[in-house]
Amino acid sequence: MKIYKFGGASVKNASAVKNLAKIVNQFDDPLVIVVSAMGKTTRALEKLVEVYFNQESSVHNCIDEIYNSHMQIVEELFPEGHIAYNEIDAIFDELKSKLATNPSSTFNFEYDQIVSYGEIISTTIVNLYLNNFGILSEWVDIRKIIITDANYREARVDLEVSEKNAGAYFNNKDLNVFVTQGFLGATSNSHTTTLGLEGSDYTAALLASFLKAESVTVWKNVPGILNADPKWFDETEKLDKLNYRDAIELAFYGASVLHPKTIQPIKQKNIPLFVKSFLDPNTEGTIIGDFEYDKLIPSFIFKVDQVLINIHPENLSFIAEENLERIFSIMAKYGLRANLMQNTAVSFRICANNDATRVPGVINELSKFYHITIEDNLELITIRYYDQATIERVLVKKEVLLEQHNNKTVQMVVRKLD
Repeated sequence: MKIYKFGGASVKNASAVKNLAKIVNQFDDPLVIVVSAMGKTTRALEKLVEVYFNQESSVHNCIDEIYNSHMQIVEELFPEGHIAYNEIDAIFDELKSKLATNPSSTFNFEYDQIVSYGEIISTTIVNLYLNNFGILSEWVDIRKIIITDANYREARVDLEVSEKNAGAYFNNKDLNVFVTQGFLGATSNSHTTTLGLEGSDYTAALLASFLKAESVTVWKNVPGILNADPKWFDETEKLDKLNYRDAIELAFYGASVLHPKTIQPIKQKNIPLFVKSFLDPNTEGTIIGDFEYDKLIPSFIFKVDQVLINIHPENLSFIAEENLERIFSIMAKYGLRANLMQNTAVSFRICANNDATRVPGVINELSKFYHITIEDNLELITIRYYDQATIERVLVKKEVLLEQHNNKTVQMVVRKLD
């Protein structure tokens, strides 16, 4: 058994879905295919959640745009009268019924119930096309397999129950190809949950671990894992090999190629993970496994739209354990993750993504206990395997506000200078 994961770019239109089928058709191995929402669908559904939760009149326009974009793909993939038309209409009718009800008081709950439709729709289209293409496959509802807690938008997986579910389902089938959703799970009460943005990678890794898969392949629009995002650097270098530890570190620091939690499940069972290009599937790509390096290549990670929250006790008292406990408790309450932290005797500084659904609540609550100042429109730069020359390279026309080093990694919160 092998696990293939196809992200949004690899199923963004009809041509991309056809290309997926050609890739799957090249290989005879039993496959579980994990698929993300198509193209920019997740962002469109996030907008839909916002207008629905706020009961705005534009909800109908939002749903129509999402429907039309998917029906265009259906029309290019299937002849008129194919069952795909009815299947997609039925899914959208279900979504419209949800939108006709009043939202609950919990935004994160509503987010998961609505945004999850992106993966339900994409996997339905992909599965129907594979069968139409001549590849016998079965659509699998991952919510029956991946069971989580009720921490909506960042749900934690019940590994023991989920592994039993995966074994009971996949090991008792005669089929060789299965199509299922990334990113999704469900509570024991059957409420849909999501595993965090880019969580489809994590789904693929979990299934690989549960099923003792031979390998995981993540299909991307890049030739492998690069040492920097081409958006920020004109010259990048492909990493042919990456060990598990560095993959975890880079993902944690914000490398966009993999979800931060992806590596741990496959590392525990020594399952290799390949990152390959769906545009050129026969090239080598990057392999993640248990490796030593011949040479160290610096890797650069940029995170934009960062906010630096500066916390000071009102009476200049020490930032002691009880203060840290309160700060972390408030951050956990709103689901705000610190990308970088610094503690001094009388202050605590947090760099985080400037998430409009999380940061204001954290700041409001912290302000009840501390003096708070905020700096926004910042960037967080991380360099793995740095030297002075690499640091100087990224700091041109930038002011460093916060900096941390260890022997392998440097992180800097910076502001662009005019």
